[in-house]
Amino acid sequence: MAERKAIPAVTRLHLFSSAAGFCQKPDCLEALFPAEMGGDKHIAEMAHVIPHGDAGPRHGDRPANEFDPDAFENLILLCPTCHTKIDKDPEAYPRNILLDWKANHLGRLAHKQGIRAYDDREQARAAVAGIMAENRAIWEKFAPVEGANFEYDPESATAAAWDERMRSVILPNHYRTLAIIEANLGLATGEERRTFAEYQEHVRGLSERHICGVSGRAIRFPGSMEGMFA
Repeated sequence: MAERKAIPAVTRLHLFSSAAGFCQKPDCLEALFPAEMGGDKHIAEMAHVIPHGDAGPRHGDRPANEFDPDAFENLILLCPTCHTKIDKDPEAYPRNILLDWKANHLGRLAHKQGIRAYDDREQARAAVAGIMAENRAIWEKFAPVEGANFEYDPESATAAAWDERMRSVILPNHYRTLAIIEANLGLATGEERRTFAEYQEHVRGLSERHICGVSGRAIRFPGSMEGMFA
């Protein structure tokens, strides 16, 4: 049997970003970076909706046309408990159910977190301002200085502190901010929508480096985000 290839880094990044750090089973939605583990280690498992072989869970749901089992569309991000549940009882969790979980995950997560569409820009501004202020304070205290490269000393206390706060606080804050703005794009100006697109790329780059371990080409945090909904 040919050795199974690792799931590509770009697919892993897409999956982690789409899950926003939470299990995609709707009645779970537990944090995949648990606070009790310091917030910088994840318990996420990439589960196949349709297996590689002909004997795994949901193999009978395999599409007639040729498809890649390791493609983003065939993967779902779960906590270990939920991964076990769906594979132990595949009849209760068929392909269409799992794909529905993925498609509606961010909406369900936003509802659980109290994220909603606001009536005016002032309310939307208040929802994001505190989160951005917390990220800014952490960045000012722990971020690498301009020109520094921690790749050469990954064991340094400074690098470890920055990496831990990135995964446990900054990225979760970014995911929450993305969800708030997405829910309130109707209040945004055309320029703010362009800023939001840049911000999305910034967060993807951070996720690529700090979750997937891939050095990406992240753009800088767009300064105009400071004026979002102002």
